[in-house]
Amino acid sequence: MQQTTWIFLMTFFLSLHGVAQKQISLWKTEILPNYQESNEKEILRETDIKFIRNVQTPSIEVYIPSKKNANGKAVLIMPGGGYSGLAYDWEGTDIAKWLNSRGIAAFVLKYRLPQSASVIFSHKAPLQDAQRAIRWIRYHANDYHVNANQVGVIGFSAGGHLASTLGTHYDTTIYNKTDEIDNLSARPNFMMLIYPVISMQDDITHKGSRRNLLGSKPSNKLTDQFSNELHVTQDTPPTFIIHSADDKAVPIENSIRMYQALVKNDVKSTMHLYPTGGHGYGMGLDNSNAPNWTKQAEAWLNTLP
Repeated sequence: MQQTTWIFLMTFFLSLHGVAQKQISLWKTEILPNYQESNEKEILRETDIKFIRNVQTPSIEVYIPSKKNANGKAVLIMPGGGYSGLAYDWEGTDIAKWLNSRGIAAFVLKYRLPQSASVIFSHKAPLQDAQRAIRWIRYHANDYHVNANQVGVIGFSAGGHLASTLGTHYDTTIYNKTDEIDNLSARPNFMMLIYPVISMQDDITHKGSRRNLLGSKPSNKLTDQFSNELHVTQDTPPTFIIHSADDKAVPIENSIRMYQALVKNDVKSTMHLYPTGGHGYGMGLDNSNAPNWTKQAEAWLNTLP
């Protein structure tokens, strides 16, 4: 075999190996909580975005900045999709690349969807995966040049609901400990909520997200449990919020009520409300009416310890 051909093949296979190593399962199959066998298969639909349904193996995809640029911060990214799927690149991997450009390690969470046939209790699965993911990042912090005390979360739309659920229910025991990873804290050090679903209350919630997470007729107890504005305390992490007034999918009142609860509990928080932008604009690059929120977010991130 000619040397140039050998080098090409070695480079090709090494690159494949590197890509494969980025996607890391959060649980060993035998310890995956809240799971039952089914014939369901994961579905990836690719149009102008990658949209994933029926997640079977919850995982994180790792994006790391160069050592020279790394500042020690890490962010767990939760794409939205109404708890029916994940806008995986639009609100996931694209966000990871932006964070890397700011020296921040990024981990895109592929979390289980609550109505999956492989899930036993619908409302538990996303939070189980979110708690496990942030603990996993802390456990492996040294491997990725991350400060374990500077691990935050960002969520979009229904992913914003999951992020705010993690930020207000981080100490809720929602699965039994499985290994050393689960001894670590699941509390984010900061939260970034982008056009988020916050509340499950009937007057302001996103009905599709609530139906997928809690079912068609949730009890008042379950509704209140996952209305995250009701669970803010002084220990809730510092929070950054973005929302647009003309959001027809997720009413802006979700963010307003969350911000009011944060202020009431003396949590360091910043909220930017914009007149236009609608819903689901990701980084806002394709929408001239969307806010240029990443600049605001970068400035806010620089205020954190």
